Amino acid sequence: MDYLRQKRLVYLFFIFFACFLGLVYQLFLIQYRDGDLYACLALEQNSRWVSLENTPRGRILDRNRVPLTGERTEMRVVLFPAAVGNSDEVSRELAGILGVEEDRLNSFFDGEPCLLPYKLTSEKAAAIQNRGWTGVMALPVQLRYGEQQLAAQVIGHLGKISSPEEFADLSGRNNKVYHYDDLVGKTGLEMYYEDVLKGSLPRRAVRVYTDAAGRLLGGPGFIVEEHTEDHARCDLVLTIDARIQKIVEEIMDQHVPRGAVVVMEAGSGDILAMASRPSYHPARPEDYLDAAGGENCFLDHCTALYQPGSVFKVVIAAAALEEGVADFAGQFHCRGAGETLLRCWKPQGHGAITFVQAFAESCNPVFARLGLQLGAQKVIDYAGLFGLDNQSVVGYPVPGDRRQDLRQIEAPYNLVNSCIGQGPVLVTPVQVASMINTVVSGGFYRQPRLVQEICKSSGDTVHMLPYDPGQRVISSETAAKLCKLLEMAVEEGTGQEALVPVFGSAGKTGTAQVGDSSLSVNAWFAGYAPRVNPRYVAVVLSEGEAGGSTAAAPVFREVMEAILELD
Repeated sequence: MDYLRQKRLVYLFFIFFACFLGLVYQLFLIQYRDGDLYACLALEQNSRWVSLENTPRGRILDRNRVPLTGERTEMRVVLFPAAVGNSDEVSRELAGILGVEEDRLNSFFDGEPCLLPYKLTSEKAAAIQNRGWTGVMALPVQLRYGEQQLAAQVIGHLGKISSPEEFADLSGRNNKVYHYDDLVGKTGLEMYYEDVLKGSLPRRAVRVYTDAAGRLLGGPGFIVEEHTEDHARCDLVLTIDARIQKIVEEIMDQHVPRGAVVVMEAGSGDILAMASRPSYHPARPEDYLDAAGGENCFLDHCTALYQPGSVFKVVIAAAALEEGVADFAGQFHCRGAGETLLRCWKPQGHGAITFVQAFAESCNPVFARLGLQLGAQKVIDYAGLFGLDNQSVVGYPVPGDRRQDLRQIEAPYNLVNSCIGQGPVLVTPVQVASMINTVVSGGFYRQPRLVQEICKSSGDTVHMLPYDPGQRVISSETAAKLCKLLEMAVEEGTGQEALVPVFGSAGKTGTAQVGDSSLSVNAWFAGYAPRVNPRYVAVVLSEGEAGGSTAAAPVFREVMEAILELD
């Protein structure tokens, strides 16, 4: 009998012990994992507040920890309607100070605590403070986006939660507090890293405490909270260099109304600049929706697909050299417009021409013959080795475009056009930069990287995104020969306008006809500088009516000259 009783007591002990462990686990989750969440909810329940950040989010920083969003501070009116005594009188006087119609302020005085959307001069701010109105204050507010925004398409923009489904999705996928009027990421890095960037508490806010019925309490009144710790948000550190990005965008504003420029660190594959035109301002995306071609402003042209034109001849040249189909001493003949297989861009033809000259002069018939000798499968294989079937960028999860399909090269009648970068061949400017970087890196392909790490505002690393150590795809001898070909293209061939004084440069032009019109082309230049010990790879894509030699090569030279001066 005693034995059975002891056995039951032991069972009962373990049952209670298991329940106790479950309780401890739940307390652990509440206290540590969800502590910030519940603290935020409790604070919201017993107070009313206005954030002095227009959106509490982590920062997006360049490689030197410079904010790429261009954060700025403006004086704004903070309004707590429930605390205002004579709202009609205050509204009338405030409208006079702000220089707006009184009717435009009435809705704010009937609503919840808020920031008024009017920038204050120092004189207007002083006038409001001198009135001493309860519930009306003039305070500095941190705005996420500056006047001049860099890398707009890459960073993306914010927008309000648009549907109950979106609200449920956001609330369900991370342990953070969302409200229907919150600004959340809609495009770019703002969207891809919403879970990382979203904050739970503003670092600066004005708060007033309420009772259970929501009435404002007396006592300390309005409290301006400074430097609040928000453990929920993290910062993104990109590989982009803000100085180089600024140079690229300023040059594009002058010379490239439509297109893209990518600058990559030679060797590592880290992206130092990604710029697209036309662009937009993330603080005012709605201003661009109704404009002609407005939707194109939001497109990241750096990761969009285009026909590469003769830039693709780098792949054909690499395959021909690796497979022994061609060498530097190889001899060809070009009859220009008289060619039956594929006409040359030069109507009179090049006549007797070497392989090196054919590359420098971008002779189409020569590369069409080389492609036929290699066969479609070899062309597909080498294009894949150079990453032209891989749209992935480390840290930048842009959905792949299914139109990119190298297998289409082997379809009937496609091979010849494919060898000159037309037909079914589609690539992104980032992929082209990686292709050139493979040549510069001695034959090692490295996947491009845009995000270095995720870190706390203190600088402590949460997650590091390592760069690709690379894999050899062509021999070092072939890579060295390709460098010689790229140098010749700039010294004596179609890329002479890309020659960078003093430092030297190398690269390849490309002109891809778009549609049926010979006047609508994609103009390319892809290359590197300096010529000896290259530091930068750059790709220029200009959509318009001029070819790569006249539209893209000079832009490459100007970009390289400016960024090399930084060193």
